[in-house]
Amino acid sequence: MESAAKGAYVLANLAEVVERVLGFLPTKALLRAACVCRLWRECARRTLRTRQRIAWVSALEPGPAENHALVRALARELEKVHVLPQTVLYIADAETFSGHEECHEQKKARKRNSKETALALEKLLPKRCQVLGLVTPGIVVTPMGSSSNQPQEIEEGEAGFALLFPKIDGVKIHTFHFSKDVKNRVFDESKFAEAGLKNNPDLRVVLLFGYNSWKTGATRFLHQIVNPLNEKSIILAGGQVESFTSLTSENHHAQPGDACGVVGLAFSGAQIQSATVLLDQDVTDERTAEAAMQRLKAANIPEHNTIGFMFACVGRGYRHYKTKRNMEADAFRKFFPNVPLFGFFGHGEIGCDRIVTGNFVLRECNDIKDDLLHGYTTVMTLIHLGSTKANQA
Repeated sequence: MESAAKGAYVLANLAEVVERVLGFLPTKALLRAACVCRLWRECARRTLRTRQRIAWVSALEPGPAENHALVRALARELEKVHVLPQTVLYIADAETFSGHEECHEQKKARKRNSKETALALEKLLPKRCQVLGLVTPGIVVTPMGSSSNQPQEIEEGEAGFALLFPKIDGVKIHTFHFSKDVKNRVFDESKFAEAGLKNNPDLRVVLLFGYNSWKTGATRFLHQIVNPLNEKSIILAGGQVESFTSLTSENHHAQPGDACGVVGLAFSGAQIQSATVLLDQDVTDERTAEAAMQRLKAANIPEHNTIGFMFACVGRGYRHYKTKRNMEADAFRKFFPNVPLFGFFGHGEIGCDRIVTGNFVLRECNDIKDDLLHGYTTVMTLIHLGSTKANQA
């Protein structure tokens, strides 16, 4: 009884001990523990502030007919993550996310609805969380467990991932959405400032995703968005997706109808470093793929707290490399053994060779703006979000 009393005293009065104990808890359990008393609440807050590394949930196995594998994986794994998501980017395969497959049992058989699936994912995440959800023909994903796990190019079958960005000191991440106004051919560039894409000296990286690219005027509209952002101090990368299914933030953006447009994420912060390379049509074997990765490696981007993105054309993958699968993801892993890689196979790519130094000045800068819109290529991008707390799990 006496030892129990001493233990109770320690856990009720000694912040260092309480903080050490709470540090082992995943975020959901930590938030529940914060309700115990004022001391625990303050300790939990301090613990959360140290958790500034990206986490992710991967879905690589088919789920039951009534929901997508990513819904099931997120419901299970969110109980275990050690971050509080502030921004989430999820990407899932187009074929099974929207429900083209049915269960054989008639009682259970029903097509999945992409809106229902998106809502199921959003409900699992914190209410104040920014969520951007995309649906694409294929997925590039690093399995959960370790940043050094082998990334997979999944061109067919059910797959998806959710990137969980916590609040990171010195970094701001904003979602944005521009849809084509059929009544006005000229894009109102004042919307850039509202989205933090203009008059923002800390803007470092913009990930852009076009949707409904088959619509009349879609390419012209994409140029209207990309061209003003095509500055030498900003990394631009992304591609054309099948559709977007989620775009929630404190501004509650409206979902579009059949319009075309652009959604994305803007990363601002003086500590951010980034680089991107383009693998064009001439990259057709292991040697040329690895040469592109060497260019990316030469940027000397720190690998700690860094994430890789791969945006590839649906025409590449194993068909392009003469039936050899996972070529580009394998080449990336060879040069970046500890950086997780994510992305998709889509209908067009956005990006170029753009290597930026630590003080964010372009190497070999010239006055000619880069061509950013491509087909039958792959864009590889690194984003370093700065150093994290030393005591972080």
